[in-house]
Amino acid sequence: MINFRLIRHLWLFLAVAEEQNFGRAAKRLGMSQPPLSEQIQVLEQALKVKLFDRSRRGAKLTPVGAAILPAVRKFADQLERLELAVEEAVAGQSGMLTIGAISTAMFDVLPRLIEQLKSDYPHLTVSVREIDSVEAVPALEAGDIDLAFARLDGDLGASIKSLPLLEDRLVVALPSDHPLASRTRISLSSLSNEPLVMFSRKVSPVYFDNLIATCRASGFSPRVLHEVRSVASQIAFVSYGQGIALVPASLKKMAPANVVFRPLSQKLNVVTTAMAWNADRPNPLVEEVVDRFRTKT
Repeated sequence: MINFRLIRHLWLFLAVAEEQNFGRAAKRLGMSQPPLSEQIQVLEQALKVKLFDRSRRGAKLTPVGAAILPAVRKFADQLERLELAVEEAVAGQSGMLTIGAISTAMFDVLPRLIEQLKSDYPHLTVSVREIDSVEAVPALEAGDIDLAFARLDGDLGASIKSLPLLEDRLVVALPSDHPLASRTRISLSSLSNEPLVMFSRKVSPVYFDNLIATCRASGFSPRVLHEVRSVASQIAFVSYGQGIALVPASLKKMAPANVVFRPLSQKLNVVTTAMAWNADRPNPLVEEVVDRFRTKT
């Protein structure tokens, strides 16, 4: 049986945790502060733990409260999507497709896809979540998303299938006054002593590991000075004089005047966007989207 009282208490807990203040949380929830405080106390008594340290400055999460916050946030997100699905079913809608995508895919791949889906399925709701590449497989396995568009390559596990969509050639981004900027082409081995700005392994482990392996195959271990969360940040760090970077050639349009791109002597292609889905969760709409992209590649 669904414990609706507990669900309400968790919503209240989330509001207080995010606002860090009972007064602001009560205003956000459209209620007065005393009942909110009482309900949080009831939740603490039910769980037999203290969730907040209260003071005149506000409400700070205790270590236990901080530990359960991520799970409560995930539960709230799932509940919102369930509520939307129920509302659509009552209103006669035809369904919902949840997509997780990295920021570049939101510009390169999704606009055309969503336009086609809206045209073919006027009553379909498409929900898009921005994710890092490292989040794609766990989200697909958990059923949090139906499709992922991210930097993915190689073996993703027994249940996750993928289809490469976009590839690009790696080039060297470096300050315009760098000694290597005068060359028309740059060998990878000539970067052995250069400080590199790399795409963070935490964000895209496959992408990171492939670049490291490629450098080692050229006889050196790269000196990674900075790890950043986006290719745009790589170029920004180069412009600040914080090193050089290996980036997809298509990002040349993002480079400021003091950053130049030079091709590598070796031809190194990387998958910049792949589509992935969970084959253990049959979904006719996902299968149709996959078939559409397969016919294009």
